[in-house]
This record gives sequence, structure tokens and C-alpha cells, in this order.
Amino acid sequence: MSSDNEGTTSSSESEGADSVKENATLEFIENLSDVPMGRLPSNIEFQRTRVDCKADAPIHTDTFQYSGAYSSMRVENSFLDNFCDNFRVEVIRLTEDEMEFDMIGIDPALANAFRRILISEVPTMAIEKVLIANNTSVIQDEVLAHRLGLIPIKADPRLFEYAENNTASEKNTIVFKLHVRCERSGQRLSVKSKELIWLPNGSEFPLESQDSKTGSSSKPKTYTSFTCSQESLPEFSSNPIAPALGDILIARLGPGQEIELEAHAVKGIGKTHSKWSPVTPVWYKMLPEIVLLEDIEDQQAEKLVAICPVKVFDIEDIGKGKKRATVARPRACTLCRECIREGKGWENAISLRRKKDHFIFIIESSGVFPPEVLVTEAVKILEEKCDRVISDLS
Repeated sequence: MSSDNEGTTSSSESEGADSVKENATLEFIENLSDVPMGRLPSNIEFQRTRVDCKADAPIHTDTFQYSGAYSSMRVENSFLDNFCDNFRVEVIRLTEDEMEFDMIGIDPALANAFRRILISEVPTMAIEKVLIANNTSVIQDEVLAHRLGLIPIKADPRLFEYAENNTASEKNTIVFKLHVRCERSGQRLSVKSKELIWLPNGSEFPLESQDSKTGSSSKPKTYTSFTCSQESLPEFSSNPIAPALGDILIARLGPGQEIELEAHAVKGIGKTHSKWSPVTPVWYKMLPEIVLLEDIEDQQAEKLVAICPVKVFDIEDIGKGKKRATVARPRACTLCRECIREGKGWENAISLRRKKDHFIFIIESSGVFPPEVLVTEAVKILEEKCDRVISDLS
């Protein structure tokens, strides 16, 4: 019996000693300066927030979405918390047709979703149906209709309904007339988008199926069913509808050639056809971050400035006839990596990075909407999508 008690006692002592050792080891690890609790080590924080662009290829390009990715270091990686605390928009440049702004504190997936909404889901008005009465130009009817469809129409689509059925009314259709003829002998006539005339009362072409025996006193039926003139509506009385740009070339007519047609514009989105897309280019890039790890001076500094094609670097005078390279325009960096391809020494002296949560957006409007309105409409659509997901999950 005594031997059994002794064995049990020694076993308990051994387990207790192991537990003490584990606790001591854990306490030692927690107290290490390299592994701070409550914040990430600098090397892991760098991988989480930066893309490191090497001479051959970028590294650390992935993002960590899982909220518990760093739970062992007592660091919360919740995207929603970071988004609410850090998200902001800074407008850098705004003109009539272009806008450059920074989105800070956002995930790449959301940034790309915003870009795709701008391209394909913000509605506009575009020519969908073309009724050609006469076309003696060298351009085929189908090509002419396609060119007309790509002309941006300056009309607020929020004031119109989708033409879900074939009934064209003043609430869902805009009608333009184009009737030009080249009368000049030996010269050609350029037909441009400014020749498109808005018809606020609707179509003027009679229906082909209309009974020819109909009394002349009755108003002939046309391809639209307008109950009132669009000009009488207050939103159009002071802002008439027209092509966004008046100098878009439609066709060139030779002597005696003629085009007579009606063009009917309806509401749509770029997902259906690119003619409804309200933007020309819309793109983004991560904010470049360029760090000089070593001083680059004198001839090497001049060489660095000459290598960069977009003039990111500049030279400053540090006195006593010496010069030093500085980073003057980091936003202009296109990541061509010419500055670090001159040899290993250059790659050790220059660090090219991208911030994963800082995006430079550039939007160019087709002329339908001002760019700041496009951004607002895209945010509304993104908000509607989020509300729809939440309602479907609840």
C-alpha cells in the first residue's frame, strides 16, 4: 500500500511541476519585447497593411479578413470596427467632368465593388430605338444606330421611369429628331451630335400600321403616347434635354446625301449595355509609399532622378556642395520599378510599398452627371445592396 501512495504522490508532483513550467514559459513569451500583447509586431503589422514591391514581383498582396487572425496576440482584426473608426474620404481634385479622391480605411473588395457600381449600375438615359425614314449616306443603318446609342444624353435619369413595356410615354422616353442634307456641291458635310433636336411632344413619325382611311381631322398616331409636353414639366423648362457634348461626329455626307430619323432614348444601366454607363474611365490604385532606406547622394542621386519616368524623386542641397535624393511626388508613382532594377544595391536602398487600405480613385464622367453626383448615386446603390442582404438574412 505504501508503494502505491508513493507512486501517486510522485505523479502529482510531476504534473504540478509541468504546469508550473508551462505557466513560466507562457509568462516568459508574453514578456518578450518581440511579441507584444495587444499590438502586432512591426514585421507582421507591415505585412498586414502594406504591399511590398520587389524588383521581380510584389509580395504580401493578400488581405486578412478573419477577425480572429491575430487573437493569439490579443489583437482584434474586425473589419467593421476598423471601418467605422478609420474610414474617410478626401477630395483631392474636382472639375466639371473629373474627380480625384482618396478612400481611406476601406477593404479592397469594397473599393472594387464601388468601382463596378459606378461602371454598370448607376442608371442613365441612352438612345435605344432608332426609326430611320431616309439614309442615303455611306453608313449602314445598323452602324448609324449604334453610333447614336453611344452619344451621352444630358438628362437626369432620376426623373424617368424604366420602359418595362413597349408603351413610350413622357415618363420613360426622350425623342430626338435628326434631319440633315448636304446641299453643297463638291464638299462634304459633317453631321454632329448638336444636330439632334429634342422633341418634347414626342414622336412625329406616324405609325406604319395606321389606317389610311382615318379622317384627316383626327391627330395621327405616332410611335409615342405622350399625354403632355415634356417642356411643360418644371424640371425640364429651365434645363432642356440635349446631348452632353455637341461636337461628337455621327456621319459625313457627300453632295445630295441625306439622313432623316428619330432616336428614342430610354433609361438603363451599364450592366445591360455600355452605352448606359455614366463614366468613361473609372479606376483606382493603392496609395504608393516610397521610403529611402539609405541616403542616396551626389551622382547616385542624379541618376535616380533621371531613371524615374514620372519624376517621383527630386534633389535637395544639403550643404558643402553635396546633394541628396528625396521623395517629392509619391502619388505619381506608377510602380514601374525602374528605380530598383539597376541592381541589388538600389533595391536595398529604396523600398516601394502600397497601402492596402488607402485607395486613390479617379472618375471621369461622360457628361451625363457631374462626378460628385455619380459618387453619391453609387453610394446609395451600395447602401441599398447592403440593406437587401441584411433583410434577406433576418
